[in-house]
Amino acid sequence: MGSERITLLSSREIDKMRQAGHLAAELLEYLAPMVKPGVSTLEINDEAERWTQAKGARSAPLGYHGFPKSICTSVNEVICHGIPNAKEILQDGDIINIDVTPILNGYHGDCSRTFLVGNPSPDAKRLVEVTEKCLHLGIAEVKPGARIGDIGAAIQEYAEAQGFSVVRDFVGHGISHVFHTAPQVPHYGVRGKGKKLKPGMVFTIEPMINEGTHEAVVLEDGWTALTVDRKLSAQFEHTIAVTKDGVEILTLKN
Repeated sequence: MGSERITLLSSREIDKMRQAGHLAAELLEYLAPMVKPGVSTLEINDEAERWTQAKGARSAPLGYHGFPKSICTSVNEVICHGIPNAKEILQDGDIINIDVTPILNGYHGDCSRTFLVGNPSPDAKRLVEVTEKCLHLGIAEVKPGARIGDIGAAIQEYAEAQGFSVVRDFVGHGISHVFHTAPQVPHYGVRGKGKKLKPGMVFTIEPMINEGTHEAVVLEDGWTALTVDRKLSAQFEHTIAVTKDGVEILTLKN
């Protein structure tokens, strides 16, 4: 992560973040029809890269600390940072998180969504539904004077009440013209704890919710994070700005 100092963005900077965020949301929407059995994760990556370049943007993950592809594709038991691969072919019943971060005019738009491939099991569908609800419960806590712990507590309370677990090893983060900055935003926590939210703070909320244990293991490639028990994991992500009245989701379609 970057330095611990939290930068408050100006209205001009937040407008640039909003433009990048709209582009990220459009990219996820554009990729959605590709998510079907028989398609490789590399095909999705390559189309994302082509589309991003055509929009005058570039893909933040490509080359980031050596990451080799333009997006992250995390299938089934992969929690996050899955690397697109020609040999990884989507199968009926899979779930896949696609995480995109285009850079537009120097600013990052970062969002992700877990898609259903064909017709997954009722348990898999329920995990995905609960994870999306976790994201929105976390966002609903954001307002000036609230604490970062409020976000994590709301997510953790709901996920665990549904019989699922919250990943601890990966968290949300501040974002601007820099990909990862302060603050860190855990998706578990205690209400009333953590840094106080102020207008101008911009960060991601991106809960990763597991079917079994919250524990993760990273493969030898240094990126791909799996559930230790190889049970399913889902994730949803938005970039948000703290406003004087509450919160704005920056990664929505126009």
